[in-house]
Amino acid sequence: MQIYLPIAEVSVNAYLLFGLGGIVGVLSGMFGVGGGFLITPLLFFIGIPPPVAVATGANQVVAASVSGVLAHVKRKTVDFRMGTVLLVGGLFGSALGIWAFNALKALGQIDLVVQLSYVLFLGLIGLLMLQESIRALGRARRSTKPVKRHTHIWVHNLPLKVKFRASGLYISVVPPLFVGMFVGVLAAIMGVGGGFIMVPAMIYLLGMPTKVVVGTSLFQITFVTAFTTLMHATTNRSVDLMLALLLILGGVLGAQLGTRIGARLKAEQLRILLALLVLAVCGKLALDLLLTPDELYSLSEGRA
Repeated sequence: MQIYLPIAEVSVNAYLLFGLGGIVGVLSGMFGVGGGFLITPLLFFIGIPPPVAVATGANQVVAASVSGVLAHVKRKTVDFRMGTVLLVGGLFGSALGIWAFNALKALGQIDLVVQLSYVLFLGLIGLLMLQESIRALGRARRSTKPVKRHTHIWVHNLPLKVKFRASGLYISVVPPLFVGMFVGVLAAIMGVGGGFIMVPAMIYLLGMPTKVVVGTSLFQITFVTAFTTLMHATTNRSVDLMLALLLILGGVLGAQLGTRIGARLKAEQLRILLALLVLAVCGKLALDLLLTPDELYSLSEGRA
């Protein structure tokens, strides 16, 4: 069934969009990720313009994050004080990212910048994830304990220290503010929640315990992506409601199946599969950018 998306100005098969949301939902359920860094590139592949894909893809991240953070609140695994500091930085970064997005769009360079950003970050994150997953798999086979993550580094010597009781930390608010701001910029320009950046930063840079990292990250992501979506809708008018609805419906159903599949696989195997998936998407985006287009020049006159 073909449907016309007025904001994207393209006709797309509704079942394809529903299936796409379902696939990303399955992956989200399997790997425990929001899926924003996957859904946006996949929308590129089916012809959705990058500005619309970025703005609309963020809706699915909001929907997934809300249900996730509510579950973590019940388990008391959310550091609300840390989440608030990250949120303040995230909102400022999101506003900055929206400004940059609009400036690049006015220059006609937003499509290229968004795709290059995905190639850079997916490539980097995919390689790091693959390396860490292979190491974890090796440790599991040797039955050795993982390396201790919480170490005292230069970040802990910065001023403006605050006690974060839920995380058991007494550190400066400066690093969390900058982490949140960076993730906010990514959310605005790339349409992602930023969890694939924020979670490692919270563990390795801030030294937060793993049990509160995911819930605190989802708390920040929920509000930042909602704010980003609202800003895109009001300033760019690039949020397509029909597209968002089909993706969310497919994602909700797919996540249930993905959770069941993920429960049958080992954590190390899941991380390796996710890393390979991220690298595959990165490779497809890079290939699309490098391939010579069919028409090098397009000249038109007197278009009615």
